[in-house]
Amino acid sequence: VQLVESGGGLVQPGGSLRLSCETSGFSFVTPVMSWVRQAPGQGLEWVASITTYEVNTYYADSVQGRFTISTDTTKKTVYLQMNSLKSEDTAVYYCNHDQYWGQGTQVTVSS
Repeated sequence: VQLVESGGGLVQPGGSLRLSCETSGFSFVTPVMSWVRQAPGQGLEWVASITTYEVNTYYADSVQGRFTISTDTTKKTVYLQMNSLKSEDTAVYYCNHDQYWGQGTQVTVSS
């Protein structure tokens, strides 16, 4: 099983980024895929989840209305569209499925 994140970078406050998580090694028609982040010196914070079969989405209050999680089943990829970014969104963002984690991608929001 592999989860490979990409799309992180440096962005100004108010800007946007789209993270991608390419998956392999398991059936993509699977209950839940999630994004989790870890800010500097902080613990893990759940950000968003999607049920790939029923396509229900769930968001943390801190990102509700600004972030959108989605999937492309043909590409076996999960996305996180992040708009109106704030400095407090600075973190390493991880893709998660069950006990599997990607290596993370750094998002830095700074002017």
